[in-house]
Amino acid sequence: MMKFIHSGKVKDVYELDEYNLLFLFTDRVSAYDVPMITNIKGKGEILCKFAEFWFNYLNTNNHMVRLDGKDKMVVKKLSMIPVECVVRGYLYGSLFERYTATENIMGLEPNLKLASKLSKPIFDPTTKSQIHDVPISEDQILEQKILTKSELDYLRNTSVNLYNLMSIVSDKAGFILADVKFEFGRDPQSDEIILADSLGPDEFRMWTKESYKAGKEQISYDKQFLRDWLTKVGFRDKVRLSKDGEKPVPPELPSDVVDELLKRYTHVYEKISKIQI
Repeated sequence: MMKFIHSGKVKDVYELDEYNLLFLFTDRVSAYDVPMITNIKGKGEILCKFAEFWFNYLNTNNHMVRLDGKDKMVVKKLSMIPVECVVRGYLYGSLFERYTATENIMGLEPNLKLASKLSKPIFDPTTKSQIHDVPISEDQILEQKILTKSELDYLRNTSVNLYNLMSIVSDKAGFILADVKFEFGRDPQSDEIILADSLGPDEFRMWTKESYKAGKEQISYDKQFLRDWLTKVGFRDKVRLSKDGEKPVPPELPSDVVDELLKRYTHVYEKISKIQI
């Protein structure tokens, strides 16, 4: 009998046996680390399909065992590494905010526009938290003994290589992969570090090539569409002004926002998954 483990922002996790877990991809959605009170019906199925596609396409050791229905995935039970491995190919989101506030951040050249393509993808890790992920430097990772030097090198190099592979298929489908977040865990059987969690529009930022233009906000086929709407209605300001540990109550999402978000998730999945690889 399955044992319930916990509910994350998007997935419910169950223990199947000593070695395997079941991920239930729900229709929940969160933004700015706040769970929304409105579900996106059908979102869980798209995220499950997308995760399966990328795990198969990337051809790197990962925790997927098999699908178990349209919104469920059986995965290996891992000891998760408490670092989110973010790779950025474009200056956007929190990186742009830090870039405009800090000189010489991560060695980036000065006077870059919003959404500029970087000279090369950069590894920009964050902490892993249920409350709020924050950037963490490689030096801090080593000082806090979260990873050894060789483990950190492996995660950085693997993450950048995976980003490059994902960028190739995204480009063929007419998209730009601006950035992506990877998670890894240690296999208790082999002690090998392998790719884990999920890969979909909740984990990456995806733009269309035809609409891309540096210096402006981009049309996003990912969760950024929801973030932009929440910013427009003032919810992001409420999050910024809230005290640590306290989260403001999110607004109900109107039907047109719900429909458009699902439409964009579905569109990017259908376009990318049909690419011959």
